[in-house]
Amino acid sequence: MKIINNTALATALTTSILFADSLPSGVPASVMKLDVAKVCNPKTQSLKSIIALAEKYNPVAIKLGVEFKRLGIANSIYVKETKKAIKSGYKVTILHYKKKGKAKTKKMDTSKAAWRACTFAIRSLQQKEEAGKTYRMAIPGDGFKY
Repeated sequence: MKIINNTALATALTTSILFADSLPSGVPASVMKLDVAKVCNPKTQSLKSIIALAEKYNPVAIKLGVEFKRLGIANSIYVKETKKAIKSGYKVTILHYKKKGKAKTKKMDTSKAAWRACTFAIRSLQQKEEAGKTYRMAIPGDGFKY
């Protein structure tokens, strides 16, 4: 019996050490402290630092199943294409969709695409954590007095 208890204790300690930086929902605790308006602003931050943040947090969002999409374009595509555009110096070109065999592309400024990739990566994780705390407010009659 002592062996089982010691094994369970060791497993619990190892797990708590490995996931010490993440919240119960799996979201890293560091992402909740970020102010998206400041860290993703292309006027005050470099495009490389903005896209580095997007590269850091977007895989976590994909893993948790909360990656943002806008008009059918996943955030991982914004990250990938923005990195290409930063290296080449041209505008970001994204394959929007194929309609009747024709590929339609969307061109946008590199700073706008970097802002969008960074904001979408961080806010998806923040909103996942916020939803776990505030979902009860959306249930009629629960928490509200009429």
